[in-house]
This record gives sequence, structure tokens and C-alpha cells, in this order.
Amino acid sequence: MNIFAFDIETIPDVEGGRRLHGLEGLDDHAAAEAMLAMRREENGSDFLRLPLHRVVVISVAAQIGDKFTVFSLGDGGDDERALIERFYEGIERYVPKLVSWNGSGFDLPVLHYRALMHGLSAPRYWETGDQDRDFRFNNYHNRFHDRHTDLMDVLAGFSGRAVAPLDQVATLCGFPGKLGMSGAAVREHIEQGDFAGVRNYCEHDVLNTYLLWLRYERMRGALDTPGYEAACERVRAALKEADRPHLEQFLNAWRQ
Repeated sequence: MNIFAFDIETIPDVEGGRRLHGLEGLDDHAAAEAMLAMRREENGSDFLRLPLHRVVVISVAAQIGDKFTVFSLGDGGDDERALIERFYEGIERYVPKLVSWNGSGFDLPVLHYRALMHGLSAPRYWETGDQDRDFRFNNYHNRFHDRHTDLMDVLAGFSGRAVAPLDQVATLCGFPGKLGMSGAAVREHIEQGDFAGVRNYCEHDVLNTYLLWLRYERMRGALDTPGYEAACERVRAALKEADRPHLEQFLNAWRQ
């Protein structure tokens, strides 16, 4: 079984903002500020509508066969179309179970809109049984199937009033949680050229998500205790072998 615990990081799509709101003549920073101001005026929040989020990194904590790895799509100058296309190509190739935290409410819809805008094709991801009968009973889009598990949604009993932040749940479970950065800082770091910092932050998030998924699998009986402990050790070994400072930081902060 292949597993992709994934997360995306985004910034305002200033080109889209110029097209929708007539912001020509403004540089990227000023255009983004104008978009956020208009959104605050509209509903009191500067959280942009999902089609106006431009994807700058997609990170994945992946179990492929018996190998665990962490990787990111996007390298600072990568074209958004290319990195979204590569994500869907991974689904075509490995047909993984997807695991997310609020993926149903944010990550996947953003990818849908952006893929639509770029004219991308992802037939396996969109399969619901017309070409492959197995997908009729378990596909990526039915809320109550598990080919995509949105842990935030599932653990809240599908109640918006019961949702909790990834950072808090991970920390309470003894995992590192967020280490020195938040999603609110992504745009600032990208504007400063600190793509590596954003990538590292996103990889920390997918590691927390994957570890919570392992805990969830044990809770529901899909993993017994030895299987859970072996899976955690596989993650620890992979992080140690990777020999990357931000993964070592995560490993050192992992208390259980």
C-alpha cells in the first residue's frame, strides 16, 4: 500500500488579482496587499477565495512499498503548472491513499481550481468508477471513502464545530508540531527569497500529518501496536538517513 500525506503552501495569485480587479501598474507586493484589503472589506478576513491561491510548494511524506521518504515539489523558481502536474503524475503512477489535514477544505480544492486554470489532466485522480470499477466504491472524492482521508474532518466527526489545528493535535500526541514558522508567514518568506524555509515548514507539516495518520490507524485497529511502532521506527530511520538539518530538528523534537 502506498501512502501520500501531503500539504501545499500558497501565496496570492497577483496575476489573477490584476485580471479580476484591474490592479495593473502595481508591483507584486502592492497587488497582493490590494487583494487582501478588498477581501477584508468583503467579509472581514484577508483569507482569499481559493482560486486566487497560487501554489508554491507541495510536500509529501510518502510510504511507497516498504520505503518511507519526505520530498517537496517546487524549488523556488518552478512553474506552478509543472509542480501540480507532477503531483497528479505521482497519483497516476502510485495510486496512493492520500492523507491530509483539512485537505478537503483547502488543499485539494485549491489544486482543483489551479489545475483547471492550467488545463491539466488527472484521470486517475478524478476516477469514480466509469473506467475502473474499484473506484466506484472507494475514490478520492467521496467524503466517507478512505482513498483520501482528511484527518481533521474524520477526527472531528465531520463536524465543523469540532475541528482542531494540526499543530495542537500533533503536540498533544507527543509529535513536534510546528517548529518556528506558521502559514501566515509563507508570503513574507517567499517575497524575501526564503523558499527553503517554506519548503522545510511544509515538510514538517506533512511529517506531523503522517505520524497522526499512523496513530489514527492504530486507534481504529488497522495497525497493531508492534506494526505502529515499526512504522514509527521506519520514519525515524529515514529522517536520520536523510541527513538534512530541518529533518534532524524534527527528529530531535519528537518525544514519543
